[in-house]
Amino acid sequence: MRKFKTESKRLLDLMINSIYTNKEIFLRELISNASDALDKVYLESLKAGDGSVVRSELYINVSCDKDARTITISDNGIGMDEEALEANLGTIAHSGSLEFKEGEDAKESDEIDIIGQFGVGFYSAFMVADHVKVVTKPYGSDTAYTWESEGLEGYSIGQGEREGRGTTITLTLREDSDEFNYSQFLNTYALQDLVKRYSDYVRYPIMMKFTTSFPVERPEDAPEDWKQEYREEDEVRTVNSMVPIWTKKKADVSDEEYNEFYKATFHDDTDPAAVISIHAEGTISYDALLFIPAVAPREMLSRSFKKGLTLYSSNVMIMDKCEELLPDYFGFVRGIVDSPDLSLNISREMLQQSKELSTIQRRIEKKIKAELARMLEDDREKYEEIYKYYGPNFKFSIYSTYGGTSSILSDLLMFPSAMEGKMVTLGEYCAAAQEEQDKIYFATGDTVERLNSTPTVKGVVDKGFDVLLCTHDVDEFCLMSMGVFDGKQLVNVGTAELDLETEEEKAAHEKVSEENAELFADMAASLGDKVTKVVASTMPMDSASCITAGGMVSLAMEKYFKSLPQHDDEVPSAEHVLELNMGHPVIKALQKAYEDGDTDTVAAYTLILHDQALMAEGFQIEDLEAFNEAVYKLMV
Repeated sequence: MRKFKTESKRLLDLMINSIYTNKEIFLRELISNASDALDKVYLESLKAGDGSVVRSELYINVSCDKDARTITISDNGIGMDEEALEANLGTIAHSGSLEFKEGEDAKESDEIDIIGQFGVGFYSAFMVADHVKVVTKPYGSDTAYTWESEGLEGYSIGQGEREGRGTTITLTLREDSDEFNYSQFLNTYALQDLVKRYSDYVRYPIMMKFTTSFPVERPEDAPEDWKQEYREEDEVRTVNSMVPIWTKKKADVSDEEYNEFYKATFHDDTDPAAVISIHAEGTISYDALLFIPAVAPREMLSRSFKKGLTLYSSNVMIMDKCEELLPDYFGFVRGIVDSPDLSLNISREMLQQSKELSTIQRRIEKKIKAELARMLEDDREKYEEIYKYYGPNFKFSIYSTYGGTSSILSDLLMFPSAMEGKMVTLGEYCAAAQEEQDKIYFATGDTVERLNSTPTVKGVVDKGFDVLLCTHDVDEFCLMSMGVFDGKQLVNVGTAELDLETEEEKAAHEKVSEENAELFADMAASLGDKVTKVVASTMPMDSASCITAGGMVSLAMEKYFKSLPQHDDEVPSAEHVLELNMGHPVIKALQKAYEDGDTDTVAAYTLILHDQALMAEGFQIEDLEAFNEAVYKLMV
């Protein structure tokens, strides 16, 4: 028995218990090693020029024996001699694959794609096995060797028997415990699932034998108590796809192939809205295949939703959800990134922070933005359909970053237009705006229909300015965080001062305000802290009055804050301003009552005008009984 060095023994213990967090990846690591061995033997045969290695005849075989509790992985690759066994398996963290990959022959060949780099993948076998046996015969040799170990205590090396070149690794699984069911791996279909999950795109065929039972036809002379009999047939199948679809040029893949791959891989019943294919070469090389779902993933609105792209390295799956590859606002995108150049940690389960990863993320972000912009321009109907699902992502990102992402996302925003009666972008609003218009007007409320009927929106539209109708809670927060778009200030029409009058209108308004100053002051005093002031409205409107907001908090914001659970008295409130339509018959009647000194009637008018304006904005009035009494007073 040969002993591991003390340092190696500690590393082995650490690796088995800490480095790998998912036991099932042992098969991925051993298959990756086998793939490397096949690459090596192919290159060696090319160098030797002996023609003994035919690439189409290279393979990996995986099998299990439930009774013996063994899993076997074999290949007809380069094999190892005694010296290589000692170097590669006797010294933990020594990587023969890394040395080979860094050699000149491997660097100069496009046919080689070495996966292993750290020299610890083989030892992942001890996460599930208490005994590992390796039988190997090196390329060009007639002598086979064995390597056996039960883990930390050490290993033995001796001569063995093997018919052809290559390596066979046999794992004797641990007994099941309360902590883990190792027997789950002693099933052909379970192993097949692991191959499909992690190693589906290894370039060499991974072969497995499946036994299928078929019913035997009842013999003509069968007795009455004859029971159904079955015969078994063995079939060897290739269980991996080998050629990843993301490495192909988009022109070489049909829409149907992309759609089927997307639906099968990401378990969606609907074809994707768009497909993005990226092939990058240079300082960092990678392939990416991205899909924009036509319908938002069901789990996207749940707290358990995790964004990210599936990460492969040299066609071997490393991470199911790599969050670092997608910004939050594009978190709905699904897809795959495959790069041999990323800095992985030794278990290959986690990424090291690296500029390479940041480079890929930035390129992916630009590609997604470009595809969405193209769809907005060329396929408006499809874009508006997916915008219903993903538009809130864009708005929330702008709000949560205090406008920081508006340079990326503002071009993608859309809102219903009061004038156009359809969805428009901020760019389209600006293009249709009046020549000297330096503001973008928007209104916030519950529904488009209600907003279109509000005095403020109707007044702004009557002045010839379009209004964006915002009906989602995040809309106002988003636009206020942006502040400006294309040099135009974003303004909520629910604010008290819009400054839309002509000079003549301003003069007329000042005169009316002066003439009714005492009335306005008395009305404000009557309403108390319900309003900050009463003013003559500058907006043309059909109703007798309306409520607008001064200060930083709009009426829509106030309603939103009040709708939140467990709010208290400190909820931010708007500074309510009661605006009066001085040309309305009701206001004429109010003025007459005031001139006549009928304070009770003035108080009734004041309360009704305020509460009706409040209800028109979707608020509940505080004192319904007082409102009814005021109405009854004016009815008699």
